[in-house]
Amino acid sequence: MKNKKPVNVRTITMTGLFGALSAVLMMFSFSVPLMPSFIKMDLSELPALIAAFSMGPLSGAAVCLVKNLINVLFTTTGGVGEFSNFLLGCFFVVPAGIIYKKNKSKSGALIGSIVGAVFMAAASLVSNYFVVYPMYSMFMPMEAIIGMYQAIYAGADSLLKCLIIFNVPFTFVKGMISVIITFIVYKHISPIIKGTAR
Repeated sequence: MKNKKPVNVRTITMTGLFGALSAVLMMFSFSVPLMPSFIKMDLSELPALIAAFSMGPLSGAAVCLVKNLINVLFTTTGGVGEFSNFLLGCFFVVPAGIIYKKNKSKSGALIGSIVGAVFMAAASLVSNYFVVYPMYSMFMPMEAIIGMYQAIYAGADSLLKCLIIFNVPFTFVKGMISVIITFIVYKHISPIIKGTAR
């Protein structure tokens, strides 16, 4: 038990640090071309994915939780956006972390990341259609929301079409950007996270 205690303390500490970093990255969101202005790109899943690979899927989920608990203090969505972000983040990093834990190789990491990104994209359709957008429609008419999509593509004439055409691919690409960056930096920072750097 004495040998495990420092590892646990380090894991908790690093998870907290990654959660704080993720919260900061979430605040630096930005609009992207060919998407409605209220849809933002950020890299806040990046620290959670790195945590899931280096410390396990539960650590990745904890980073998602810490990130959104911090950001809910500054929310403009009544916590709905943060709750959705937490769920989608978990759909991304938990499968990725589980698969990598069972196959600790580049191929395992890649397969896990792609599976996680697909899960997150699919979950975004369900989450946005049944929870997030109905809540947003309390503040802005659904017709106005759909109209912002139609300003980009006239064929997006229903919420379901809007989500399938815009949100699902966007969510998948957002996840894959974090995957690419993770593959670039992970080998260099993993020893520091795990405390094995010399």
